[in-house]
Amino acid sequence: MDTLQQKLQKLTRNLWWTWRPEVRAIFRDLDLDIYHKAHRNPVRVIKEITPELLEKRADQVDIATRTDRALRQLNEYLNPLTTWGMIHAGSLQSRPVAYFCAEFGIHESLPIYSGGLGILAGDHLKGASNLGVPLVGVGLMYHRGYTTQMLDGTFWQQDVSEPFELEDLPVYPAIGADGKPARVSVELPGRLVWAKVLECHVGRIRLILLDTRDDANSEEDKALAANLYGGDNRMRIQQELLLGVGGSRALRALGITPSVIHLNEGHSAFAILEWARHRVQQDDMEPWAAIAEAASGTVFTTHTPVEAGHDKFPADLAEEHLRALAEGLRLPLHDVLGLGRTNPGDLGSAFLPTVLALKHCRRANGVSALHGKVARSMWQHLWPTRSEHDVPIGHITNGVHVPSWLSSELNTLMTTHLGVNWMEGIVRPDLWTKIAAIDPAEIWEIKKVLKGRMLKLVRERQTAMRARQGLPPLEPTPLEPDALTIGFARRFVPYKRPDLLFTDLDRLDALVNNPQRPVNLIFAGRAHPADGPGKALIQKVGQLTADPRFRNRILFVENYNIHIGRNLYQGVDAWLNNPRRPLEACGTSGMKVVMNGGLHISVLDGWWAEAYDGENGFAIGNGEIHESTEVQDRRDADALFRLLEEKVVPMYYRQDANGVPRQWIHAIQRSMRTLAWRFNADRMVMDYVRNCYLPAAVASSCQMPTP
Repeated sequence: MDTLQQKLQKLTRNLWWTWRPEVRAIFRDLDLDIYHKAHRNPVRVIKEITPELLEKRADQVDIATRTDRALRQLNEYLNPLTTWGMIHAGSLQSRPVAYFCAEFGIHESLPIYSGGLGILAGDHLKGASNLGVPLVGVGLMYHRGYTTQMLDGTFWQQDVSEPFELEDLPVYPAIGADGKPARVSVELPGRLVWAKVLECHVGRIRLILLDTRDDANSEEDKALAANLYGGDNRMRIQQELLLGVGGSRALRALGITPSVIHLNEGHSAFAILEWARHRVQQDDMEPWAAIAEAASGTVFTTHTPVEAGHDKFPADLAEEHLRALAEGLRLPLHDVLGLGRTNPGDLGSAFLPTVLALKHCRRANGVSALHGKVARSMWQHLWPTRSEHDVPIGHITNGVHVPSWLSSELNTLMTTHLGVNWMEGIVRPDLWTKIAAIDPAEIWEIKKVLKGRMLKLVRERQTAMRARQGLPPLEPTPLEPDALTIGFARRFVPYKRPDLLFTDLDRLDALVNNPQRPVNLIFAGRAHPADGPGKALIQKVGQLTADPRFRNRILFVENYNIHIGRNLYQGVDAWLNNPRRPLEACGTSGMKVVMNGGLHISVLDGWWAEAYDGENGFAIGNGEIHESTEVQDRRDADALFRLLEEKVVPMYYRQDANGVPRQWIHAIQRSMRTLAWRFNADRMVMDYVRNCYLPAAVASSCQMPTP
């Protein structure tokens, strides 16, 4: 019989625990200090806790019984009688979808993500797991992760690398068909680079990760996949070849033959060429027929409406790195390079993986309705004979994995009012009508608890940052708990305009320091290590927090990650999103806030353009765009100030005799009722299965081409 420690170790081996708060609580209750010092990583908690303390805590908080229950629930989850996927996607069971992405945000303890793309990919895996959709993730094992953000005394972002050990993660060698740990090689200029094939389990989903720390590699090549988005163009193209080509070979080494490859952004586009190369080499297929076959089985999602966000590899760099693939395809190198060029005949032009993916896929989509429109306009030149309306790029709006982001308190509330199995019907709009019957005072009490917990974390982080900077703690305690608290957290780049409210500091002063109706503003977010303008924006926010007028009303939270985000989404009263329209592809953070009883305040961009109904949140402006960005910014800043001054703040402080802001809570109820059933990962994955995966796998029972 397994010991308690062995049972706990079994529980850590599947990342199912990341969306089960009652399971995470088992490890938290073992020792709170160890839990947080270990970045809430159960594997490290089990390694670091002493046998004596484990035995003591097992008696005090009933660890053994809770662990047995969790293991039983995990076993039932992994061996269901039926799932949505068994019914609707059974044809994918023997040949699953291979979901390629450069980053995966599953949990903060597995730091192989940087931001929204990775979080979306993690939620996609979790959604597919819950639905039972046959899918396997493919990515890279960045053994130095991304970076840890630390602000110096001038509030300038410092990027600190914190390597981690595989032994501290639920990641294990993947065993190949020969019964040995799998490894693959990829041809790079003048050499072979080898990668160990690792895997971890995300519920019912396998996530395959390539690790270049192989003994056959040089020290330089061992570091090839050390950092996410690190290095120059040469490193980027080599990482992308490792992901697309090496990831495809890893699947074959494990005996996995996908019927569909889903490329989540262009970083993995070389998988298309590897699919075709394999068919040419193994089955003597005609090269162009092999490329056409690969394209027919490929689904491509683009997330970037900003041209600078798409990789462009100079012609000489692309020639050097694609030579081996061209030889494998038995095609002239210039023909292969033409697959990724806007104009195939322009021999000196750059190679764009996004172009390769867009021109060689069965389905292509943006990540919101507006983004689909923007993408069609952005890439129309690839189909010069088609009108913008007929460009073959659709949209599937993103959704979020509710169990990963929902507070346990609100989950209990939903269970009480919507039913024990309410999450199984999360995509049903009729289920959410029951929200309207909940007493506003009940929701208000929960929000106060969540806000208090969030403010405690924010203050602790602020105190730690100031101590490291050599600054004294803020006095009095910052962020008044009864004040309207608005959050803003995302990647810091100029088009997201984190400083939009800073255009009129006197007006901002009057807004946040109104003695009867104060407002707290919490900022968090990172800039790419090479993004000076983004870092300057962080510094601008940080320096404003040192202004005596704002230092107890406006705070910046260091090192934004999944843990910080989860607490902010759950605790804020409202969420601010003010990008320069139409440059926000989707923006899923606001969806997480809505799920947790917060209201969204946003420009009509990304998902909000299709979600806002006039009463389920707030819109900044009317969606019109001025030709001058300076004029647009001034106009949006004024619209945001007026919205806060005239609508948002008065509604929040319009409270009854018991201190309950009933109009505010009614807006929350409408927001959840109209949005939660649409903007979740279950709906998103269902859309991909019906509209992309089954057609690409030639598994649709009916599909009629339009004339």
